[in-house]
Amino acid sequence: QVQLVESGGGLVQTGGSLRLSCAASGGTFSSYAMGWYRQAPGKQRELVARISSRGSTNYADSVKGRFTISRDNVRITVYLQMNSLKPEDTAVYYCAALKSYFSYEVPEVDYWGKGTLVTVSS
Repeated sequence: QVQLVESGGGLVQTGGSLRLSCAASGGTFSSYAMGWYRQAPGKQRELVARISSRGSTNYADSVKGRFTISRDNVRITVYLQMNSLKPEDTAVYYCAALKSYFSYEVPEVDYWGKGTLVTVSS
């Protein structure tokens, strides 16, 4: 079992920045691909960014150039640096452990964190 705990959410103004962290425990972190997802009120959960065990990354078009996913296999943590935030980025952000880099659809996710709320005011 892998446990994931997100932190770093909060309230920020349009154009501001936040860095989310996801601390993992209970599994072989370095072998998992990891992802950040978000879910806005009334909308489906969507993939924001993913990172392979070797550091390859992929982003949703809506966040390309603004968000950066990274991982630290020593600290067993994955990060999401969010810059130039927009009101439409407001959502609960979830960390996820993926069985593979290519298995990122929501039903395929192995483990979820409980989420952290990001609110971007206009």
